Amino acid sequence: MFSEIKPQTILKAILSNPYNKDEYRKATLKKVIIKNNEIFQIEILTKTQSFTSNYDENNIIDALESNMKLFSQAEVWTDEYHYSFRITSKGKILSNRKKQANIIKPVLNNKEKNYIIKEGMIVPPLIDLGVMTQDGKICKSHYDKYKQINKYLEILDSTIGYEENLNIVDFGCGKSYLTFIVYYYLKYIKGINCNIIGLDLKKEVIDKCNLIRDKYKYEGINFIYKDISLFNESDKLDMIMTLHACDTATDYSLYHAIRLKAKYILSVPCCQKEINKQLDNKSYGIITKYGLLKERFSAILTDTIRANILEYYGYRVNVGEFVDFDASPKNVLIKGILTTAYNENAKKEVEDIINKYNIKQTLYELCFKK
Repeated sequence: MFSEIKPQTILKAILSNPYNKDEYRKATLKKVIIKNNEIFQIEILTKTQSFTSNYDENNIIDALESNMKLFSQAEVWTDEYHYSFRITSKGKILSNRKKQANIIKPVLNNKEKNYIIKEGMIVPPLIDLGVMTQDGKICKSHYDKYKQINKYLEILDSTIGYEENLNIVDFGCGKSYLTFIVYYYLKYIKGINCNIIGLDLKKEVIDKCNLIRDKYKYEGINFIYKDISLFNESDKLDMIMTLHACDTATDYSLYHAIRLKAKYILSVPCCQKEINKQLDNKSYGIITKYGLLKERFSAILTDTIRANILEYYGYRVNVGEFVDFDASPKNVLIKGILTTAYNENAKKEVEDIINKYNIKQTLYELCFKK
């Protein structure tokens, strides 16, 4: 259908009049710039979602032909012609081509993310941790980590209000990419005085993080070799953050946030194994039949319980996507902002789930069974 169109001349296209009107709405094609490369982007809109795919000149015609299986009409604009196509009920293709005058080429949008920490910005600890080079370029092997920390900063920025001081604990800080970048962002970009404690069980990692801290004289950070479950501080805590704190480590982190009435919670869970291990008997039927689906079901159960417990304790909770699934399959972020209104019904909802599936869950045990 589109064989006479030269790919390099295409400016935009619209595919419409879907065969399945209950499912699809339309598809649009436009040119964008990603990583300084000009490409074609097709977005398919359904009733509830949109799906975007990228193509180059070598495969854009094939992509248009493939997507036309869903639609019966198409319009394509090139730098010289306006093409119209329609497929009749009998499968006949009707086409028309009109010469265009005074063509105005669309302004291409650079679809690279407008990150808070931009490439080229020198952040010394990220150089030491291997995320960026001496001249501020992002190392290819750490690009996903770069996207993660920027997304976290974006969510952090939209969460905290005006603050003069923030006392923060990073539970399960690991190599502390996030700890350093949050400190750098709050202190040197936002101008907020902050004190951050980073906890982890890997002593060699903690020692390295403290060396980096001392190197840059970041007096507001302290890295401690300690089990999260043994964290017993009772001082004022404004925020807890976790990035992939494994399994029940997330539960202990949330428990300490509740115990110390932290104003803000930004938690990205990981490896929710606890409930998964409890779903191994035959009473769960086909839920346990497929390992991957069982794992995801367990993760959903776990994070639903966690979110509802936070609601019970007066947190306004949002559970959303942290980063694209391609960047990390562990991409759920639980955000909580403390209010004064307890939600009594949230506890009952948790107990209903626990009783229904006959499971134990660490955050529930810590909060209600101690």
